[in-house]
Amino acid sequence: MNDSPGWATPGSSPSDPSDGERQGAPAGQPAPGDQKWSAQQPPPGQWSSPATGQGTPQQPPQQPGQGWGTYGQPQGGPYGGQYGHPGGPGPWGKPPAAKPGVIPLRPLGLGEILDGAVTTMRSHWRSVLPITLVVATVVQVISLLVQKLLLADLVVSTNGTPTPEELVNSLGSGLSVTVATNFLDFLGTVVVTAMLTMIFSRAVLGHGSTVSEAWRDARPQLLRLIGLTLLLGIGLTLLGAVLVLPALLLDSYGLAFAGGLAWLVLAVWLWTAFTLASPALMLEKSGIFTAFGRSWKLVKGSWWRIFGITLLTFLIVLIVKAIIVMPLTLIGILVSGTGLTGLTDGSAAYSWGALIFSAVGLIIAQMVTMPMQSGVTVLLYVDQRIRREALDLELARAAGVENHASGATGG
Repeated sequence: MNDSPGWATPGSSPSDPSDGERQGAPAGQPAPGDQKWSAQQPPPGQWSSPATGQGTPQQPPQQPGQGWGTYGQPQGGPYGGQYGHPGGPGPWGKPPAAKPGVIPLRPLGLGEILDGAVTTMRSHWRSVLPITLVVATVVQVISLLVQKLLLADLVVSTNGTPTPEELVNSLGSGLSVTVATNFLDFLGTVVVTAMLTMIFSRAVLGHGSTVSEAWRDARPQLLRLIGLTLLLGIGLTLLGAVLVLPALLLDSYGLAFAGGLAWLVLAVWLWTAFTLASPALMLEKSGIFTAFGRSWKLVKGSWWRIFGITLLTFLIVLIVKAIIVMPLTLIGILVSGTGLTGLTDGSAAYSWGALIFSAVGLIIAQMVTMPMQSGVTVLLYVDQRIRREALDLELARAAGVENHASGATGG
């Protein structure tokens, strides 16, 4: 066991509820040979109260309907504990979960996942910021030059009715720009995702990571991550072609619409089922198909939860991009120097001013959104492994936390 990404052998720990009950031990007690529990367990019947001194502390008379909380002070409710419920940090409550890094080592809630991503961006900005800034700048500069080169000779119709030649020219130029810029974005996203995954994995343990360390850890799996992402994208595209193209060839637009709708549902379902394949591949040092299988197993039974968190993250990213990019793009169009003619015929949209301001906006937006997306995905992966494989025990050992009990709740 070490502090490097990967943490534990996948699937080596028991999953889901009460392992002691599954293996024949009484509920709440460790089963023989159960590795999920710490080797140092307190002897039965030896729990002591928080009061100091010798002997049994004297308690004041308990009033009806009133329990006793921390240090023998009365609390409301029939169970005692702080705030009058059994989960409080009193003598009867569980200890708070260890938090060596950006998240507590227990099953996470939505707020904790988002907070963990933001906390990592803020506390490890010396590593996160250079990676996103450099990659986003390189991608946007190349994309700007590609757009200007491919759209420089685009003929814009001035009479409102484009000729067939103008239509073909516009379609070809637009398609070329879309393919080129999307491919550049894809490569940049893969590189950033690979490196940020390593930074987030160390942040969970409370360890920092330099840019060189993140690159060193990510580089061996980079080609596999590119292959995994391409394979998923190509597979979803082929699925759409199978469901839609036959209907279009038969001129059955209703059937084509139904096929497109079915493809959309299947694409969302498959994308969610494989959303944890990227961190599984990077952190477990596995192969492409093994990573797909790991994601399928981890998401199974939690599809709606993971879909909801992923969708919410996507909407947050979309809103942030719109807030940053759209005003700068509009400013670029207004200062492009093409005047009202450029605004009406659309030529201002690919002027130098518009392209430069749009690129600046995208660089700023990606510096915020790319770490957010990568962080949420990594923390979802960690959360699912804690829930199913008791990964928190391995993380606690790697972080040097002693006597960590799996499933501990926060105080």
